[in-house]
Amino acid sequence: MTMKDTVMLSRRLALAVPFLAPFSARLIRPAQAQDAGTAARPLRVGVTAGVHAQVLERVNSIVQPQGLALKITEFSDFIQPNAALAGGDIDANVYQHQPFLDQQVKERGYKLAPVGRTVMTAMAVFGSKAKTVADLPRGARVAIPNDPTNGGRALVLLANAGLITLRDGGDFKSSVVDILTNPRDLRIIELEAAQIARTLPDVDAGAITGNYAVAAGLDPLKNSLIVETAGPALIRQYCCLVVVRQGDEAKPWAAKLAGAYADPALKEWVLQTFKGAVIPEA
Repeated sequence: MTMKDTVMLSRRLALAVPFLAPFSARLIRPAQAQDAGTAARPLRVGVTAGVHAQVLERVNSIVQPQGLALKITEFSDFIQPNAALAGGDIDANVYQHQPFLDQQVKERGYKLAPVGRTVMTAMAVFGSKAKTVADLPRGARVAIPNDPTNGGRALVLLANAGLITLRDGGDFKSSVVDILTNPRDLRIIELEAAQIARTLPDVDAGAITGNYAVAAGLDPLKNSLIVETAGPALIRQYCCLVVVRQGDEAKPWAAKLAGAYADPALKEWVLQTFKGAVIPEA
């Protein structure tokens, strides 16, 4: 190779380096990716607006001294948080109970798993004008959540108040087709759970989960027509969960996030703040 050839080759290599460098950086970056929950890579947690978001803000103050950084994203309905978690847009979510999670996994094929319990928000039926169950008129329009588990939960509330009867006594799996008797000819209207509080003026009554009720200024224990009796079995069944993607259950950040909900100071704050409308897991 002549001196001229050597110089020309050197120039070609020098020109190639700027174009090769970005590709090299992209290849190296995944190996240098930060774990979730570090200062460089905050743990992305999805939550429904209202009660669960308020509680998670307190949890954030508990885990920060443990070196866990949170980035909180609020969602306005029950469907988006699981879709975002399954799609990798967030690392965990906090808003759903076990029956709802089981139904979502069954219907949508999500690979999700619970890693801890958080709080239970009591469901209650609120009247737009009626002050008691007896005040509901014949043919009253009653809104219930349109998701398969909370809809059944609402129907059980109506059955417990003697307004309807359900096949086999009813449970969270019940639907409107399971109504056996309806002596007052109630008109059951199925709506998205997040919308019921806002549409309460347009119906006679609505079954609202506690997180949306509290956010709307409604008190399940003081101004509802019917409210769930929060016994231990009900709390275990409807206590909301910290949920992650399968494979992340044993990650240190998952244990820290779930463990924060067991903090005694947090439980006391929940009881004092929500006056019994929100119940921490025992």
